[in-house]
Amino acid sequence: MFSNKFVANKSRIASLLSVLALTVALAACGGEGNDTAGEGTPGGATDVAASTKLDLGGDVDLNGAGASFPALLYQRWFKDVSAKYPNLRVNYQSVGSGAGVRQFIEGTVDFGASDVAMEDEEIAKVTRGVLLLPVTAGSIVFAYNLPGVDNLQLPRAVYTDILLGKITKWNDPKIAAANPGVNLPDQNITVIYRSDGSGTTGVLTKHLSAVSEAWKSGPGEGKTVSWPTGIGAKGNEGVTAQIKQTAGSIGYVEYGYANSQNLTMAAMENKAGKFIAPNDEAASKALEAVELPENLRGFIDDPEGEGSYPIVTYTWILAYEKYDNPAKAKAMEATIEYALTEGQKVASELGYVPLPQNVVEKVAAAADKISPEYNIAIK
Repeated sequence: MFSNKFVANKSRIASLLSVLALTVALAACGGEGNDTAGEGTPGGATDVAASTKLDLGGDVDLNGAGASFPALLYQRWFKDVSAKYPNLRVNYQSVGSGAGVRQFIEGTVDFGASDVAMEDEEIAKVTRGVLLLPVTAGSIVFAYNLPGVDNLQLPRAVYTDILLGKITKWNDPKIAAANPGVNLPDQNITVIYRSDGSGTTGVLTKHLSAVSEAWKSGPGEGKTVSWPTGIGAKGNEGVTAQIKQTAGSIGYVEYGYANSQNLTMAAMENKAGKFIAPNDEAASKALEAVELPENLRGFIDDPEGEGSYPIVTYTWILAYEKYDNPAKAKAMEATIEYALTEGQKVASELGYVPLPQNVVEKVAAAADKISPEYNIAIK
């Protein structure tokens, strides 16, 4: 995709990073206000270069499926990719990380998406080779429906006990002790959880297992677990909707969904003992505390740092190393390149965290492995 396929002896990675640096600089300067509102995609359309056709030999569709966590951002990206390259359409189904990984392994999609990196045994089932490409990151928040109660603070022992079904009332003394002066109602707590195979669940339960021995030895971690209490809903979309319509509820969702739906979010106690409200800065601090390994399978169980939000994850596009169709290989390359450059500009606007530059470098280098025998250069 990049360095071994570029022209005039100029590294593809260097070219990509120079474009990224330019777009970040323009964003910092405020741009020129040329954005055009889009229809049907949150936040409208990104400024993109004048549309041009890729040399694909005709129209190409890429079909992907997986995590609902990044779906708001992916919808935006893929619409803008199609605007930039009219002969390329990227279709994405938000079906959950579990279903996305399964379809990717079965080869029924051109790419998958997951909030939890694939395990070795899953990768071994894919004969075409697997590239795990983190393309954005974000926070998992606890949103709640409790009219009149804002700025709720949840200690880690409290939120694990709520999910374990040990704390069942909003005016429980443990919640009250962390929120002096707040008028907490004598109302039952209804936990809303993901009923489908979910990377969001996988990330949350990995964190819960890191901070609570009772959780680790009980429900444990995974894309699906046996929840001790609550009501299930499908996808971040379903959990968001269920929280909005259920008084006294609390549930875990991706920050962008909670923010776009004006849900009230709790401040969470981090490893340093500080209560941190979810925002871009706190999520970025958590990412800074973790070094991604060369295989790009990094997990952020319980980040260090006084200002770090405690539940943050990268989310991965799952690509094949080998695409039998050269046009689809080139289309996949163009899509990843867009995500790593122009796509990063809109991440924070939709509640996601742009990749640190050193991570962009690693992802770009990994993406070089997409069907290198075709020796394709993106024009």
